[in-house]
Amino acid sequence: MKITPTIRAELEHFLQQEGLTLSQFGQIAGMNRGIISSILTGNKSMSINQLDRITEAMGLPEGYFYDLFIDNYIIDTPPNMRRIEPFLFRCAELDKLDAIRRVVEVIMDNLLYSPKLFDIAEELLSQGRHEAALLLYEGVAEAERYQHSERLAVCQYRIFKIQIGDDQSKNLSAATIFEVFVERLNEIDQLDALKDLANVYRSLRKWDKVEEIAKKMRAKAEIQYTLKHKQNSRERDESTKNLTRPLFVYISYADLLCASVCEAQGDYQQALQYTYAYADLEWVKEDDEDTQHWIGLYKQWSEGNTHVNKLLSGDTSVLTEYVEYIASTNLTDKEMVTKLLNVMMAANRYQIDVDNILQRFEVEIDSFTQQGHPSSDMYTNQVIPEQSARLSYELAYYQLHRGTYDDGFKFLMYSMVSYHTLNNETYFINCMGLFLHFRDHAVPEIKVGFLNFIEKVWMNNVEKSGNADHRG
Repeated sequence: MKITPTIRAELEHFLQQEGLTLSQFGQIAGMNRGIISSILTGNKSMSINQLDRITEAMGLPEGYFYDLFIDNYIIDTPPNMRRIEPFLFRCAELDKLDAIRRVVEVIMDNLLYSPKLFDIAEELLSQGRHEAALLLYEGVAEAERYQHSERLAVCQYRIFKIQIGDDQSKNLSAATIFEVFVERLNEIDQLDALKDLANVYRSLRKWDKVEEIAKKMRAKAEIQYTLKHKQNSRERDESTKNLTRPLFVYISYADLLCASVCEAQGDYQQALQYTYAYADLEWVKEDDEDTQHWIGLYKQWSEGNTHVNKLLSGDTSVLTEYVEYIASTNLTDKEMVTKLLNVMMAANRYQIDVDNILQRFEVEIDSFTQQGHPSSDMYTNQVIPEQSARLSYELAYYQLHRGTYDDGFKFLMYSMVSYHTLNNETYFINCMGLFLHFRDHAVPEIKVGFLNFIEKVWMNNVEKSGNADHRG
């Protein structure tokens, strides 16, 4: 039978080896002699703070004894949350994720620990320690998988938001898993959950899902808005404060999403109807500053998207007006990406010369490749990166077909790298096809860069599949 070593034994050995008395070591560690004596005799359990002091006094790295702490004070003793909670927070600070995983595995056989573990996960999330929080949410979700509880649904929502990243294939899997839990959230939280889901599916260009979720969100938001103004209760006002947007915005955003679906499917007349709908906000009863801000945004978006739908349907006469709208409106970087993408899609579809427009927005076009600041907003994190990659592709297509090969290949390589990061196989292949079509016009340096990148992608895929060629 294997005997588990103990921290006490390690400390005793250190004291003997160094020839230190309890008083001397206590002075080094900043601890009372009696406490050290009680720890050594087993009469007193050890806190994580005491363990950290002992570890530092022994000249060992932070967290050196954490695995033994789990063995000695969590596995071998009845779980005590007053000891476990500070230990989990300390593990999160030191990025000791394996230690957190071990603790979760040990204690989650007992559902009584779920509420406390969930609270710890919420606090870690608020601190930005997402990986540590994810392990706790997953532990609670696994323990409560048969409970049909709201806490289970909230855990799945948190897991979904943490897991969403650059890889669109993984994002699709995360969205599919979470979608079935939305209805278990409370009615207010469902609105943000549906908004986030819709934006992930929008980035994946899953337009049927975007439309389905948008209509569901609109119906739920309308019910909540009606109840709010019928009851006019303080309790309902308090519940809606947890939303990331004013309540009426979810109704209008559903129309905006449906407009984007129709636009993507080429139904520009229906897209216009949805666009007019989310601009008509006379029904909104609130008149506070935040409400006026959002009403202003929707009117601004409607003005621009009215031009877009006419432009993409073939009415190129509105291009000048649309460009002036872009230039005169104080747009954010992410809004500029979307607007310029619309211009380039129309230019390539209808063979429009937009050289003067590209020159006018040269600074903005050069700057969008530098974006990538993390955000808690799902639209910014998911839709904008895909649109940036698409804008690069449209720019490359335009420049290459007009013989501006240096700029064309520059944008094409950016798009190809972006779509590889996003794990979007369809557009990655489109980029490869466009490169091969114009390869005779690429200078040697561009060709070498292209081939090196393709080889790197190939080797990464080989390694992921476990079939790496070790012959060199």
